[in-house]
Amino acid sequence: MAYAGSDQGGPEDAPVAIKILVAGGFGAGKTTLVGSLTEIRPLRTEEPLSELGTHLDITDGVERKSTTTVALDFGRITIRDNLVIYLFGTPGQERFWFMWDELSIGAIGAVVLADTQRVADCFASIDYFEHHGMPFIVAVNCFDGAPRFDPDDIRIALSLGPGVPIVMCDARDRDSVKHVLVSLVRYVMSGSRRPDRMSLG
Repeated sequence: MAYAGSDQGGPEDAPVAIKILVAGGFGAGKTTLVGSLTEIRPLRTEEPLSELGTHLDITDGVERKSTTTVALDFGRITIRDNLVIYLFGTPGQERFWFMWDELSIGAIGAVVLADTQRVADCFASIDYFEHHGMPFIVAVNCFDGAPRFDPDDIRIALSLGPGVPIVMCDARDRDSVKHVLVSLVRYVMSGSRRPDRMSLG
């Protein structure tokens, strides 16, 4: 998403807005990541988990989590006067995946946030971005007490090709999240946008 500048300014002066998605499984830390970086009060659409959703919401490994994002998380960070990044966190629960198509419109790429305790929860996000040809990176959220794995092992577990970057991060730490976004933008600008799965045969 880019907006034209005034007639008096050159192309380099035209304001540019970059839209980035933050996806991943339920409880991976998407809301925390957006909230740790945004310069504005984050828009959150978290609602308490209810008994009605117990047969739909898989909470294995995140039993202490009591809320879920039902629409999106939204944040903004200004890089310079004419460059702003908008972050859109997608809902992680399967029953809200229908919103991903709308949220992905205009995005340059996505961060798939992974929890090593529930790494399989990344597959839905990865499949979605591969299917739609959107460049993405995988950011591994290093929770306190969570098992640590080598990025190559995570790549094998997720069947990712060698071109997709894997970044270790702490979703609570602003500088760590900045590094994740820089990694995604560099990946997009490099033109290496083929998120092919590794050949398993």
